[in-house]
Amino acid sequence: MAGTLRPLTSLRPLTRFPAISTPYNLQHQRTKANMAKETRIVSPPYKTVDSHLHIWASPEEAANKYPYSPGHEPTISGHVDFLLQCMEEAGVDGALIVQPINHMFDHSLVASVLKKYPSKFVGCCLANPAQDGTGIKQLEHLVQKDGFRAVRFNPYLWPSGEKGLSLHFSEIEELSSEFPSTVVILDHLGFCKPPLNGEEREAFSQLLKLSSFPQIYVKFSALFRLSRKPYPYEDLSDLLSQVISSYSARRIMWGSDFPFVIHECGYKKAKEAVLHIASQLSVSASDLEWIMGRTVKQLFEDS
Repeated sequence: MAGTLRPLTSLRPLTRFPAISTPYNLQHQRTKANMAKETRIVSPPYKTVDSHLHIWASPEEAANKYPYSPGHEPTISGHVDFLLQCMEEAGVDGALIVQPINHMFDHSLVASVLKKYPSKFVGCCLANPAQDGTGIKQLEHLVQKDGFRAVRFNPYLWPSGEKGLSLHFSEIEELSSEFPSTVVILDHLGFCKPPLNGEEREAFSQLLKLSSFPQIYVKFSALFRLSRKPYPYEDLSDLLSQVISSYSARRIMWGSDFPFVIHECGYKKAKEAVLHIASQLSVSASDLEWIMGRTVKQLFEDS
């Protein structure tokens, strides 16, 4: 199984820089709130896959089997049963589950869900920066034994993050140049918001320049974190248009950031917001199919 895996590594960015994800290869070790007019959303005829969400244990499960990481006890529900209910109501067929910080490096809960729902979920684990080598061993186990297909690097957990150093675009370029077969995924549009000043315009410009690396993909995810306006986040339309022009829809994937989105616009509307923005831009049906699921499905084509 390990030989056919194409696991991803994901990396959350520090302030002002994009979050990135990249496939990890073991061989390298290495509510617009009051809309004047509401758009009627029609369910698409293709499978929809959420590229970015989290789950965690209920308080009862945490007390008995899947403990929370101290200091990271969640304040909202992220139970898989709640997720499945939301997905059914929204017409979402599958998802990439990203290991939550709430359970830190204890992946047992997510692993159990991947085992229970192998045709619905793919897992992205969290890389352990332990300097004694245990992190590498754990990563190998998670990929080879527990079925995780991606790995996320959270810079806040690494020495550079502790020192407050920013993740520079040049470092992403260096990684992509050195490992051209390693897929990199930039989470949440690299946390680029609609730019208001020169610094923000430069950051978005750098995001677009990274499209020159064919192995770099972008998540159009957690729209509520990026938009400066309420649902349906129409100010993101220009950003999406430019990202499509630079990367093509085949390298873009939608993600909700469940369960955090629940108290923003709700899960179903997280999906509908993308369809609304796409309709504003007259995105083709083919391109929308890639963004809403085909891109992430292709990255895990044997899942």
